[in-house]
Amino acid sequence: MFFIEGARLCSDAALSSVEIKELYVTENALNKYSDYVRLVENTAERSFLVSEEIAQKLSDTKTPQGVFCICKMLDKNTNIGKIKYNGKYIALEDVSNPSNFGAVIRTAEAVGLDGVIVSGGCDIYNPKSQRAAMGSLFRLNVIEVDDLPGFLTELAAKGMSVYAGVPDSNAHKITEVDMSGGVVCIIGNEGNGISEETCKAATKLVTIPMKGRAESLNAAAAASIMIWEMMR
Repeated sequence: MFFIEGARLCSDAALSSVEIKELYVTENALNKYSDYVRLVENTAERSFLVSEEIAQKLSDTKTPQGVFCICKMLDKNTNIGKIKYNGKYIALEDVSNPSNFGAVIRTAEAVGLDGVIVSGGCDIYNPKSQRAAMGSLFRLNVIEVDDLPGFLTELAAKGMSVYAGVPDSNAHKITEVDMSGGVVCIIGNEGNGISEETCKAATKLVTIPMKGRAESLNAAAAASIMIWEMMR
């Protein structure tokens, strides 16, 4: 099971056919967010009215809206069959900041990416991840893998281009590489970047051309640029 909170996020889960086991809602939220709550009530197996005090204990935020759900975990396990070999994917290796993770998921859905491959890093169900993703986690093809280098090697063998994003001026410029056909772009950990093993599994090292004195970009910002380039 996993936990979500917020009127909009809970209603997004209901609209996205997430299996909602339990709904917890305050009386104030029933009145204030009636349309959202009604959507969730229609799909939740059980519903409970809770006090404002309980809502404060449940919440991950300072000012809770008073709407919470317990849901069945999504099917995000490794499955090579979920990959379209002519599709476009971003791979996240050990991205530890949940806000970065959620922002990438939201951008990927907005731009029309075929999916996100996740290996290590933060819990995809982290409350901050959920808020940053704004419901995109429920709808996007997100695939969790344990052995990212091995998984990428298999995709490359299927004819996909695998590009590892590195802050290296000697790498190929992301604006100049071939993005036709199936492509996977990799973003690494915020502090350590992409592991050596994963870089070796890539078919090419790519970089985002930068000016000024900044050595690198925020992981979510770098991912957004790579996603845009893939889809452009």
